[in-house]
Amino acid sequence: MDKKLLIVDDEAHIRMLIEQTLEDLEDEGVELLFAENGEQALEIIQEEKPNLVFLDVMMPKMNGMEVCQKVKKELNLNEVYIILLTAKGQEVDRQKGLEMGANKYMTKPFDPDEMLEIAEEILKD
Repeated sequence: MDKKLLIVDDEAHIRMLIEQTLEDLEDEGVELLFAENGEQALEIIQEEKPNLVFLDVMMPKMNGMEVCQKVKKELNLNEVYIILLTAKGQEVDRQKGLEMGANKYMTKPFDPDEMLEIAEEILKD
């Protein structure tokens, strides 16, 4: 299984938490990539075309919504599955995120088991 998963968050400890949550996937041949802001994330998505992106919404330089919109609406990379991570579970954000092309929405603090389950589900194809 030659898959790539990108973890995007401006907070290092959250990137580390997600990495620890998903590191078992590396044994299955999934390469974990990391970005600490939206601009970096966009570059990596264009170069690496990851299968799955866990994308934080609130970030400097370019937020998760903007990244999502660029990837889905401008670059038309519809095969990139984007899960927005946000601390705010507000319905309006969720709606906006889905309009920007996000495939799914998770609220922090997220459940590691659920996150791993979703990642496995998406990457198994």
